[in-house]
Amino acid sequence: MAESQALGAFLDDLASERSTPGGGGAAAISGAMGAALVSMVCNLTIGKPKYAEVETEIRDVLAKSEKLRAELTKAIGDDVAAFDAVMGAYGLPKGETDEAKAERTAKIQAALKIATDVPLECARLCAEVVKLAEITADKGNLNVVSDAGVAVQSAYAGLLSAALNVRVNAKSIKDRDFAEGRLATLESLLEEAGATTEKTYDVVKDKLG
Repeated sequence: MAESQALGAFLDDLASERSTPGGGGAAAISGAMGAALVSMVCNLTIGKPKYAEVETEIRDVLAKSEKLRAELTKAIGDDVAAFDAVMGAYGLPKGETDEAKAERTAKIQAALKIATDVPLECARLCAEVVKLAEITADKGNLNVVSDAGVAVQSAYAGLLSAALNVRVNAKSIKDRDFAEGRLATLESLLEEAGATTEKTYDVVKDKLG
């Protein structure tokens, strides 16, 4: 009941007129759900004689997925903090002197860089979950292979969602070398994870017959 109430409270906040939590938090939740499902498949594989040959590898996957789940859960708060920092910087007095205006602009730009890096890190974490989901779909308990498929889709949805937040902030950054570098990293994550997600989903469908 407590978990349901906590989830309900989060969704109520998400649906409210407040700006946070928002899409960034939802992206992190998608990734965390993917990680949790990877963990579930691992837990239902470990200890089964039929999967003894892959148990060591699956235990390693479980340790990684639990770490990612914790990091992605933390990313919800990181996103809120980054957004609030940007809004706070924009809310600073514009000032009358060139020096005051320049200081305000510098603070806005610094906040935007953080607000770009936070969802980029979320995207990276989601991409790591995608990789782990591929392993569980291939080697995990066949009875829960569909959950491995849901895991990869949830993680990839989180990655795609985080990518939108990277883009929306990067476009306002004046340091184009910084912005373009982050966008290039993002594109690499999207390309690799997209191919892995499609491959993994097909593997799951084939196993389901």
